[in-house]
Amino acid sequence: MLTLKVGERGQVVIPEEILKKLSLKEGDVIEVIKVDPDDILTPEEEALVLEGEKQLRCGEYLTLEELEHDLDRQDRKTSPKTAGKVSS
Repeated sequence: MLTLKVGERGQVVIPEEILKKLSLKEGDVIEVIKVDPDDILTPEEEALVLEGEKQLRCGEYLTLEELEHDLDRQDRKTSPKTAGKVSS
């Protein structure tokens, strides 16, 4: 996420990297919209969504039960409370 500061005359400086990426130049008009932060995906989340869409197009999918099981297993691997513990 990028944070910008509004100057005293209401101006915002867009970093050069973003200007180049969006092919923006002096005089271009941009639209600013307010979005709910919960609606914005991180690059990692977006990559997961794109991978999931690709798998669906290829006919590959998991049931909700399989997904929940995999997520639960992943949580146990990364949880500091269960690190080193053996589950029965």
